[in-house]
Amino acid sequence: MKAIRCSQLGLPDSLALENIDAPVAGAGEVLITVRAAGVNFPDVLIIQGKYQIKPALPFTPGYEVAGIVTAVGDDVTHLKVGDHAVAQTALGGFAEVVKVPAQLCFAMPSSIPFVDAAAFPIAYGTSYYALKDRGRLQPGETLLVLGASGGVGLAAVQLGKIMGARVIACASSDEKLAACKAHGADEGVNYAREDLREAIKRLCAGKGVDVVLDPVGGTYAEPCVRGMAWKGRYLVVGFAAGEIPRIPLNLALLKGCDIVGVACIEPAGSPDNFRQLIAWVADGTLKPVISATYPLARTADALKDMMNRKVQGKAVIVP
Repeated sequence: MKAIRCSQLGLPDSLALENIDAPVAGAGEVLITVRAAGVNFPDVLIIQGKYQIKPALPFTPGYEVAGIVTAVGDDVTHLKVGDHAVAQTALGGFAEVVKVPAQLCFAMPSSIPFVDAAAFPIAYGTSYYALKDRGRLQPGETLLVLGASGGVGLAAVQLGKIMGARVIACASSDEKLAACKAHGADEGVNYAREDLREAIKRLCAGKGVDVVLDPVGGTYAEPCVRGMAWKGRYLVVGFAAGEIPRIPLNLALLKGCDIVGVACIEPAGSPDNFRQLIAWVADGTLKPVISATYPLARTADALKDMMNRKVQGKAVIVP
């Protein structure tokens, strides 16, 4: 089978499309013929050795897939050969076939396009877990999303609206904010030209923000914490800006707010969340935003576009 291989750590152009042996399903495992594979920012980091997971070389990157089940190992009862399925893979997704632990694989209706399905396990799974389980977002509350045009950010915008929140999208250009408003954002802040702290004051009439979802970090974190409402929840998702911020902890005391870590691997531990997302996609309540699709041979281009902030929503590899 064909697969993208990382044989040396480096930038996307160091990746190669190779022929390798197809995997075999063992006990508790499932084989999926990949019809689509989502691209995520950790894919950019892991091939450079900059992610917390550091697999042995060579390896195949790719964190999420959708496709058709072609084999099931012993002890797998919730899936059968021929099922359409969506899965978190951690590794191996950028290939024609991938082996997945069965507990990370979910059956889905055949009516859901594979490209849509491959776009939601990481970005939408992380955002929903963050907002529902870690942020306890309630109808009528105000949600502020940093990096709102990216995969996790735009997912949070859409999910925040489904959950009944007023959503403030923050991004670095008017074009990106227009995309956020097209997918449900009530307000937009261009933090490349507007003071973020002052914008929060203006949009929240001095009350502050109930929940902040932050996949960006950097210089935007502290103004958001200063703009929290009493008993607000600040959700730390990632550091796409490259800088891990230092937050004066007296702000948490003065605001009575929670600073909450959201590990992107944790949504896999919540099957109910996944089933809800699948149901929303199936009935049309939720439509994953796909920026572009790429053939397997152009995986490096997809990762470069991710690095260069050219992706709004999700990029998807279609083997």
